[in-house]
Amino acid sequence: MRAGAVGPLHAARAPVAAAYACALVTAALAFEHPLPLAALGVAILAAGLLAGVGRQLLRACLYGVPFALMIALVNPLVAREGLDVVLRLGEAGPLGRLDVTQQSLVFGAILGARALLVVLAGAALLAATVDADELLRRFRGISARSALTAALAVRLVPVLGRDARRLADARRCRPGAAAKPGAGERLQIVRAVTTGALDRALDVAATLEVRGYASPAARGRPGRARELWSRHDLSVMASALGLLALAGGARLLGVASFEAYPQTLAPVGAAEWVLCAALVLVALAPFADRRGVLR
Repeated sequence: MRAGAVGPLHAARAPVAAAYACALVTAALAFEHPLPLAALGVAILAAGLLAGVGRQLLRACLYGVPFALMIALVNPLVAREGLDVVLRLGEAGPLGRLDVTQQSLVFGAILGARALLVVLAGAALLAATVDADELLRRFRGISARSALTAALAVRLVPVLGRDARRLADARRCRPGAAAKPGAGERLQIVRAVTTGALDRALDVAATLEVRGYASPAARGRPGRARELWSRHDLSVMASALGLLALAGGARLLGVASFEAYPQTLAPVGAAEWVLCAALVLVALAPFADRRGVLR
């Protein structure tokens, strides 16, 4: 268990917490029925609040909501199916006749909501609760070179961003420079950043070679003792597997089925309500045991 953990997701090992977030993403992509999607939204928001990352979820919403709205607005313009026309936009040149249907509006809203859930579970919950360094260390035993490459790439991305900002600031200091760089100046900045990245990559590769990375002695280095799974590891992994089982079982049994075209069909019965309750309970079950974490 990691010191200073503020919740079961932080206390669990990184691959387990990542599996939990990926299970939420998979469940969101498995459903098109509004009820399970709403239940998953409640589960993701509640999990974020219980994990102490509510601010990160709010920040992700600021980016995810416009993206979801764009999807919801674009779908009615590109989907030509549905029986109930609510708006006729006439001919639009090569696009043909644009008729907005009620079914395309509903399905666009569902696609937007599903994209928002993926952003919240993947980009926010995963990034805020999973230690990227620990995750890379866990996968080092599977592929040392891939883990090292990923670690270096993650570390160099902000460095390259800072290089680009410094070059842009230097360009603005030149006499007669415009407030915004033109296409030619942007190309020069990209060329300079790329050249610097290649030079830095060669330096890093030479340094790693000198230190013996990927050598036979390094590959034969004995690993650490196996770490026993904690109760938080077990509960979080059980929750992830439970979410996948619920999503897969619902699809196999036809629970929460949804048809968008030509008419919107979304049956609501006892099975759908039981599924929603099960999704929320299974997703939040690991947070019931907060022993060994900070309150």
